[in-house]
Amino acid sequence: MSTAKVSPAQIRNFCIIAHIDHGKSTLADRILEITGTISARQMRDQLLDGMDLERERGITIKAKAVEIHWQKDGVEYLIHLIDTPGHVDFSYEVSRAMAACEGALLLVDAAQGVEAQTAANAYLAVEADLEIIPVLNKLDLPTARPDEVIAEIEHVIGLPGDEVMRCSAKTGEGVPTILDRLIDRFPPPSGQPDAPLRALIFDSHFDDYRGVIVYVRVVEGRIKKRDRIRMLGTNRAYEVLELGKFRPEMAPTDEMIAGEVGYVICNIKTIHDVKIGDTVAHAKSEVAALPGYKEPVAYVYCGLYPATAGDYEDLRHALERLHLNDASFSFTPETSDALGFGFRAGFLGLLHMEIVQERLEREAGIDLVQTPPNVTYRLTHKDGRVEMIDNPSKLPTDGRLAEIAEPVADVGMIVPQTAIGGIMKLCEDRRGIYLRTEYLGPQRVLLQYRLPLSEIIFDFYDRLKSATQGFGTMDYHVTGYEAADLVKLRILVNGTEVDALSIIVHRTVAERRGRQILSKLKDEIPRHMFEVPLQAAIGAKVVARETIRAMRKNVTAKCYGGDITRKRKLLEKQKEGKRRMKAVGNVEIPQEAFFAALKVDRDR
Repeated sequence: MSTAKVSPAQIRNFCIIAHIDHGKSTLADRILEITGTISARQMRDQLLDGMDLERERGITIKAKAVEIHWQKDGVEYLIHLIDTPGHVDFSYEVSRAMAACEGALLLVDAAQGVEAQTAANAYLAVEADLEIIPVLNKLDLPTARPDEVIAEIEHVIGLPGDEVMRCSAKTGEGVPTILDRLIDRFPPPSGQPDAPLRALIFDSHFDDYRGVIVYVRVVEGRIKKRDRIRMLGTNRAYEVLELGKFRPEMAPTDEMIAGEVGYVICNIKTIHDVKIGDTVAHAKSEVAALPGYKEPVAYVYCGLYPATAGDYEDLRHALERLHLNDASFSFTPETSDALGFGFRAGFLGLLHMEIVQERLEREAGIDLVQTPPNVTYRLTHKDGRVEMIDNPSKLPTDGRLAEIAEPVADVGMIVPQTAIGGIMKLCEDRRGIYLRTEYLGPQRVLLQYRLPLSEIIFDFYDRLKSATQGFGTMDYHVTGYEAADLVKLRILVNGTEVDALSIIVHRTVAERRGRQILSKLKDEIPRHMFEVPLQAAIGAKVVARETIRAMRKNVTAKCYGGDITRKRKLLEKQKEGKRRMKAVGNVEIPQEAFFAALKVDRDR
């Protein structure tokens, strides 16, 4: 691999964007292989997906940067490739990757065609003012239908069909032509190497031995080893101890100039000193901060509590470290009567929540108890005061509220024509409002509905996949808040409210949801020596009830024949003992009960 110095005119920065499972990571693998960035001995599938979680699930969670070299017409070009996630929950990662690029390859599966997230990522690239090259992938599949898919690209995304490039990321066919085309089409970085230093922090992670490692895209100027630099957001100054590139492993270098992407190590020991989207400048330089990123808005919240109370501080440190690597989730301390000390965490979606929970358990080795997820609500009090809440336990029930509003989202679903009826019924059951239908071809339809976000985040995607035999895809974006007839559903165990299981639901489904949660709890909470009532209530009104029967001993077994009053006396004595036991009893609620309540099948 060449390490010769290049000018900014020979640098290209691009990202690969696509719907999930359309071959982004496979195309990145082929590019690394064809350009000789890695040897055949080092090659493995999903090379840039470093997390075990990514490889197990077959999805990209974190955007990854890598430096490659490619010759065209005798000139060597330095290209930075950023592989991005495809799921809607990780669109913040995609937007950060785009901020470090001038162009994007929009990858479309030649068999599956344009999907919901394909269009959403294309619009993100247009907003970021990137040059876009559409690429048709998986041409080697027997089910590929390139001409139909190119027509879909023209119709849905609006890119000219004659610009669509064809390739097979699996076999490598067409990949060298794509590299040549991107060098011609994508502009070089506009920053000047002689200007004062300004670099954008687009990612970071914490190393136990080297502190915080900062990932930067140098926008203007140059940065060298032993330079004194300053983070404009925190106004902290540091000395550069090491800087380098991703090839794809970290490789030290002496200097980075405008347009280059790499990492900086400055012996930063405090996690809070680094903010994603901050600007790096020379210590004594007075420059304006770069635009950075729009702060991510969390729409899904849940409580995260350590299964063992002594792990609270370990959980705090684990969340801080993970936040450095994934700035799109937020967390604040909270206390629950049932679960003790924990954190209220906000996420971009349900998959994002699952991934963060799994990473915490794997990387920090902490067993977590997670409360049912909920969205944020906007409360308007009768005195005109407006309040946002992210926890059902904060909802007042004393009649002080004039209105409760919930977030609503416009949902675009691309489904087979044969599934239109089932999808429309699904949306209507979830309080959806029909917007429009657009026919993409003889087999596929784009349906648009406006749906409450709380109806989307639980199991809507699973239902969509079931109704379309796996062929349906969706994308959504939150448009605002709308008032609705919402109530707080309280769950009581043995007469005591369990705040961690309380949820906010629409009044029309409150009774059904309450019965389903109680049914799950009845299966999971073990029997006690006394009878345990489970209740679901709206205010003071109980709308559902289940009872966990007491464990009993047959106290009349030793009575053979004789007068019935003797048996009755023994049973009354036992009954009185159970009543006293219940008065002082404490019901143990295992972790499994919280998980069961989280996975309630609402449409059973």
